[in-house]
Amino acid sequence: MNAELIAAALPLAAWGAHATLMRRRLEKAGRDPLTGLLTRDAFTTRAERIMRRPDAVVVFIDLDRFKQVNDTHGHAAGDAVLKDTAAHLTHWTGDFGYPARLGGDEFAVIRPLSRLETARRLYFLNAYLSEPVTYQGHSLPRGASIGIARVADLPDRSLTTALTAADTAMYRAKDRATGPVIYDPADRDEPRRWRRTGPGALATRTGGTQS
Repeated sequence: MNAELIAAALPLAAWGAHATLMRRRLEKAGRDPLTGLLTRDAFTTRAERIMRRPDAVVVFIDLDRFKQVNDTHGHAAGDAVLKDTAAHLTHWTGDFGYPARLGGDEFAVIRPLSRLETARRLYFLNAYLSEPVTYQGHSLPRGASIGIARVADLPDRSLTTALTAADTAMYRAKDRATGPVIYDPADRDEPRRWRRTGPGALATRTGGTQS
């Protein structure tokens, strides 16, 4: 290898070593290396601080059309969508709670949120995550299925139960494609009855009839 090639390779090697070091530091700090959000384990630890609050909510987010972006535009484009999503979640959560990347295209947030504010806040979150992401001149489609569980409404006020409830509501939102869904434990034995959010107020869906 001649001197010019060696000189050109040195900065790349140094940058690679730096990136590896930063990745290890982020992982040690409980941060996802790609998005900077909390990892699942770190989220579990910090969430306990908010779980005790009477107005604590857990939100579960699963990105729609993410595989389509990866398959069509490549993994770098998919990474751009994940990072942009993380930025929106961080902004939406503010200093009130903790957003996390649970893995793949799944995210969670825990924060205090009053019943009066729930519909409005979720409307804005859904609007944020429905915006396309611009990447190298391409407009990448994005959407999200969002489920929310209010901790005070659950029979077992544990993070595991809250995440499971929010995840269940998220799948209901994905099936219905009508916006974020709030888990209602009173309806757990009647799958057709779910509360969903709208831009103005909460609505109740019972047996296919909206009111």
